[in-house]
Amino acid sequence: MVAASLCNEGACAMRDDSPARILVVDDDAEIRASLRRGLSIAGFTVLLAEDGAAALRQVRDDPPDLVVLDIMMPGLDGLDVVRRLRAGDEALPVVLLTAKDAVPDRVAGLEAGADDYLVKPFALSELVARIRVRLRRQEATGNAELRFADVRLNTGAHEATRGDRLIALTNTEYELLRLFLLNPKQVLTRDRIYERVWGYEFVGESKVIEVYVRYLREKLEAGGEPRLIHTLRGAGYVLKEQA
Repeated sequence: MVAASLCNEGACAMRDDSPARILVVDDDAEIRASLRRGLSIAGFTVLLAEDGAAALRQVRDDPPDLVVLDIMMPGLDGLDVVRRLRAGDEALPVVLLTAKDAVPDRVAGLEAGADDYLVKPFALSELVARIRVRLRRQEATGNAELRFADVRLNTGAHEATRGDRLIALTNTEYELLRLFLLNPKQVLTRDRIYERVWGYEFVGESKVIEVYVRYLREKLEAGGEPRLIHTLRGAGYVLKEQA
């Protein structure tokens, strides 16, 4: 269940432009209704799906801007839905809701392709904050090109290449690569990465950074290229060429 109310006095900001469309997927009707009320107050247009199959149909027929997805559902569970979504769309943001708070369970969600996760019970205000972070990542950032070695990132088109090879990135992978390219040869601590890419308070036990650095390395090195993102034990990560 949602653990807290979203609004304090005057705290519910509405969007001036067309509201973002959020698809909420949960087999619990009470949770769907609660999230619909809270997210609507926050200024979003809320779509609902009661199971994984309905969610996939909604995304196919009328894609939302972001999906909030429960993991524990009958039939297609949330992880299966994420994998199928990722097979067709690397860019659609997905926030998982899970009752399991063990690190392996959260890592499994990220490895399936989710951009973020929240453990139940959660404060609605935190969910809204995380949704807004993910949606901001979708906004255009101009047509600059960031470069390091043979890696190029077009921030207008959200396209990455290494040499002549095009690299498909999820939203989170894009933001992580962008952060490294903006700070080449500089040590980035876990705290700084978490704050800049995820946009909220660092959770010390989380494996999310390791998971996404691994994803990014695999994509950057898929053609047998040398490693550029290096781990500095006890310090963080750095983008540099091997000496």
